[in-house]
Amino acid sequence: MIIEAHPDGHDRHLCGALADAYATGATNAGFTLRRLDIAKLDFPLLRSREEFENGMVPEALAAAAEAIQWAEHIVVIFPLWLGTMPAMLKAFLEQVFRPGVAFQYRDRGFAKRLLAGCSARLIVTMGMPTPVYRFWFGGHGVNGLRRSILNFAGVRPVRQTFFGMVEQVDEAARKRWLTKVEALGRRGL
Repeated sequence: MIIEAHPDGHDRHLCGALADAYATGATNAGFTLRRLDIAKLDFPLLRSREEFENGMVPEALAAAAEAIQWAEHIVVIFPLWLGTMPAMLKAFLEQVFRPGVAFQYRDRGFAKRLLAGCSARLIVTMGMPTPVYRFWFGGHGVNGLRRSILNFAGVRPVRQTFFGMVEQVDEAARKRWLTKVEALGRRGL
């Protein structure tokens, strides 16, 4: 499953081209694929613990929640904004990674991980050099998504691919990136 998570649905972005490349590779290799563009979805924000724990997944996201449960591998493609995922992606994950979909509370101990057996790939674009984000800033925003959301639900392993300096690279570099992501799709990674 590919989740294209650039929140601007009006313009074509590198994230969309990367999603297309992954989809091409996966489809050509014979993988069954579902794709979701969260910029095209209209859904409410969660506003309370009660709503998160006892509310239903909004109608607009029911198919997305089902697709996440169906998936053996989830690819999330997003731009890094203020060091982390865009707010729209976080709001989407809060709605679909809720009790009964991604995990289930137990009377004692840790929650049951309902997405165990699923793996993921995070493909992240950013304006800064990737070593600066990973080593100077510690990759905190992406690590939070990996550990606190995906791993909590049982998604493992979660691999990461970063593309930095996206506004400054030439067309040849972009083509190399697209080729790399298409190869990841062919391998189902």
